[in-house]
Amino acid sequence: MSTTRRWWAAHGWDVVSVGIILLAFAIPLRGLMRFQGPPMEEGFMLTFPQEVLRGSVPNKDFLHLYGPGSLWALAGTYELFGTSLATERIFGLGQHLVFVFGVFAIARRWGRVLGLVCALTSLLIVVPPAGLTALAWNGGLAFAVWSIWFATRRVPPSLALAPAPGDPDGPDADADVVEDPPAVRRGLVVAGLLGGFGLLFRPDLVVALTLGLAAAVWPFVWRRWRPLVTGAVLGVSPILIHLVMAGPAAAFDGMVLDPVFRLRPGRHLPVPPSWDELDGWFQKASGLRTLGWPFPAPELSHQVAMWFWATVLTAFFVAGVGIWAVRKAPGDRRARTLRAVGLLGVGMLSQALQRPDTTHLAWVSCVPMALVPVAIAEVFRHRAPAPRRVRLPVAIAPVVVILVAVIPHFTLRSWVDLSGQSFGRNVFGYPVNNEGRNFYLGSPEVADAANALAADLRARSRPSERLFVGPMDLRRTPYSDASFYFLFPDLVPATYYIEMDPGIADAEDSGLADEVASADWLILSNVWTNWTEPNESDRLGPDTPNQVVRDEFCRVGDYGSTPAGEPWFSLYERCG
Repeated sequence: MSTTRRWWAAHGWDVVSVGIILLAFAIPLRGLMRFQGPPMEEGFMLTFPQEVLRGSVPNKDFLHLYGPGSLWALAGTYELFGTSLATERIFGLGQHLVFVFGVFAIARRWGRVLGLVCALTSLLIVVPPAGLTALAWNGGLAFAVWSIWFATRRVPPSLALAPAPGDPDGPDADADVVEDPPAVRRGLVVAGLLGGFGLLFRPDLVVALTLGLAAAVWPFVWRRWRPLVTGAVLGVSPILIHLVMAGPAAAFDGMVLDPVFRLRPGRHLPVPPSWDELDGWFQKASGLRTLGWPFPAPELSHQVAMWFWATVLTAFFVAGVGIWAVRKAPGDRRARTLRAVGLLGVGMLSQALQRPDTTHLAWVSCVPMALVPVAIAEVFRHRAPAPRRVRLPVAIAPVVVILVAVIPHFTLRSWVDLSGQSFGRNVFGYPVNNEGRNFYLGSPEVADAANALAADLRARSRPSERLFVGPMDLRRTPYSDASFYFLFPDLVPATYYIEMDPGIADAEDSGLADEVASADWLILSNVWTNWTEPNESDRLGPDTPNQVVRDEFCRVGDYGSTPAGEPWFSLYERCG
């Protein structure tokens, strides 16, 4: 047999699996590239790196609730390829690719078919809710899964030699004196390094990564933990640069106090989610887009509620099977991998508990729910040996049922919809343009109004003037059309609150009124006026910013008309 044939016999089906995963990304790609993005989240992932390139510092010059890593990476990408929606979404696509192939690499240890199924499941869960938006969580999660893969790539000899728990015989006494080979130590250094990079993107992954990486090398032996900790310290060490640039107090305020304490009252949603109604604003909005589905499916609110419970149950199921499997076979690589990635999923549950909307549920369930097939395969392997023709269907069936019949609207059906949009069917996304920059909104009326406003602002403004974007009533700041800052790069953001959050931007001591007063131009929006969620986002802050608008600014024009007869947007300039 020739070398090529031998290679294909060994790796051919892996190549086919990779090709299928790439095809699953490629089919909806055109639809994803021109689909409506979340106006604030994608807007600030375009604007924040733009401001970093301008010399601004996160937490010091603008509100940023996560680590600086994603902004640094995006700023470097924009510097090389230009700041554009296409560049940002291709970066987001890259994050998704790295994550999904990380899931494939982990699940591949149970076979090619299960690896492919788990990877496709993770893709269908994580991509549709937020599209290709280059969110920091997606990058942090990609680093996290590859960190687990490297940490479990090889089993240290001391673990392979260890007897089963409770066995009084065996080489327990001598296990710790077996020196780990260089390949094991290098793998642990890389695992720690990738974990540290993940924390640079999302510091709140610290619990999940600590649980996952500790499970990968447990029991505790310092000479084994040393390379892991060394790599993690090296990976996260650039945070020191950020602490120096922003100042320790501002960094702690922006990355800890704001997201953990100040943000929660205005963003928290009921746990568990309501059964008879949708709690999240964007889930309510997505329900307005009616698309066919050939199979029976629950009501949207029922899907969100079941998704929450499925996320919790699958996280503990995968972790529990992993812990049980390690007790059965302490030195087995697959068992230790499942325990590590299972505890990673358990550590991420805080995301689902703090705000169980579809985006946060997708962020968590894309790991444990996707790995349910390998957990079932592990049960078969240790407890109930069965023919492959039985094992595979039983292992795969739960995720098929979940995607087809339990939560199709937010996963498989959305993927089918986006795929259709790639070929011109039910296209959803209407462009707003300014001098070669574009952004997509979900309403043609709102997009027309935004384009008319952009034309007027472009004609009247001058470079380096200051722009403020906010809601029409500045006593409530539930959301922001931050994409306007990206569309007008020659104008300087006049506010720390490019990202606007209830309880933060509209707080008594936020300084919002002074920032409004510092602006040359105001864009005020009614798009989010009817924002309703079962939390404190409807609480009114001080009226002082509105008074500044009334006293110091003149209306240039109103654009579009809401169903209530109010303008979608209003443009103001400083009087005189």
